[in-house]
Amino acid sequence: MANWKGIVGLSFTQETFDKYCHSLHWTQWRPSAIVLHNTSTPTLMQRPNGFTAKHIENLVHYYRDDQGWSAGPHLFIDDKQIWVFCPLTLSGVHSPSYNKMALGVEMLGEYSTELFDSGRGLSVQKNTVAALATLYAVLGLNPENLILHKEDPLTKHKTCPGKHVDKTALVEKVKQLVVKRHGGDHFKEADEHP
Repeated sequence: MANWKGIVGLSFTQETFDKYCHSLHWTQWRPSAIVLHNTSTPTLMQRPNGFTAKHIENLVHYYRDDQGWSAGPHLFIDDKQIWVFCPLTLSGVHSPSYNKMALGVEMLGEYSTELFDSGRGLSVQKNTVAALATLYAVLGLNPENLILHKEDPLTKHKTCPGKHVDKTALVEKVKQLVVKRHGGDHFKEADEHP
């Protein structure tokens, strides 16, 4: 597809992702929100070792060739790492109402049936909290404005990211990590969703 934006295709630990994000220059596009998703398929059980470079390559074919999209989500997070898919400094494709303004973050798992507060789901949660804390700090946004994919009025995925994802608890964990890393006066006022 001629208008495909390309991918970064690199995986990071929590610490190296933070350094990577702090090195970016947001000159072409600057998001004002983050939308949180779960992959649903594959599930944690279907990816016992998390995502591999081959899985990420397969996602390129899915989004670019099968869907005909110009991009995909920005991050794919599993229990071991944080993969940057669509460049963070370009708009992605992941949530109909918010593509032009929000980063899209995909968590490996089906959190309508798989647990998010224990086992591998908890490891995904911890990597997600770290990634979100980094993004909110770098962009100067308030975690209170986190959007769950199911909150998009135009989405067909009415349960994403799953019933076991407690938005209030997740936002609180992200806020605590931002404060721990950067201090408490970091957040802009929480507004309604963009």
